[in-house]
Amino acid sequence: MKPIFYTIALLGLLVSCGGNDDPPPVPEGATLVFPDENSECTTGVSVNAALSQVTFQWQASENTDSYTLNVVNLDTNIPQTISTASTSASLSIEKGTPFSWSVNSMNSNSDQIATSDTWLFYNAGSQTTYAPFPAQLTHPISGSTVQMNGSGEVVLEWQGADVEDDITGFEVFFSNQNPPASIATVGEDTAEIAVSVSASTIYYWQVITTDAEGNTSDSGIFEFRVF
Repeated sequence: MKPIFYTIALLGLLVSCGGNDDPPPVPEGATLVFPDENSECTTGVSVNAALSQVTFQWQASENTDSYTLNVVNLDTNIPQTISTASTSASLSIEKGTPFSWSVNSMNSNSDQIATSDTWLFYNAGSQTTYAPFPAQLTHPISGSTVQMNGSGEVVLEWQGADVEDDITGFEVFFSNQNPPASIATVGEDTAEIAVSVSASTIYYWQVITTDAEGNTSDSGIFEFRVF
């Protein structure tokens, strides 16, 4: 009977060890709270003539033990980051300047990172009117390679936003040369345009946003390659 006893004992050991094969918990994306999306942030504490300290807030996300706050100056594209276990963090940022912000959620037992939505806001300054936020070029992503459609075209897509909600239009620049040339001006309700392309070619594009006060903002130049 001993061999049978040893076999049963071994099987029991294997079953008990198998309980440690559960996958590590995957963090979920945080929900942003403040500064509000497409808003003017007026709650910053003045640091000096150029900077104010803004406190960013978000809701706790599941399976998360740390966060990284990402804040980008949209005029310079210079990022600032700060890591924390809390659901808020403060940074000193430029006054009268547009920013984007997002939060990465992480778990020390997982190599996966969850990213929140990205919100835009203006950090209040001395001005009484604000330029539109720089258009967010969403497709094609800069540096990507895309395939033309059956008509030999690629659709350029972007998102526009403004604190005062008074965008009047977008001027689109597109070319296989850098800087690209102006090809069209479209109304505030248009956020895409189809352009003719050729295979194995690099293209450059850019969007200038204008509001009712005549203020403008520049998306910056993106590039993509066509198969």
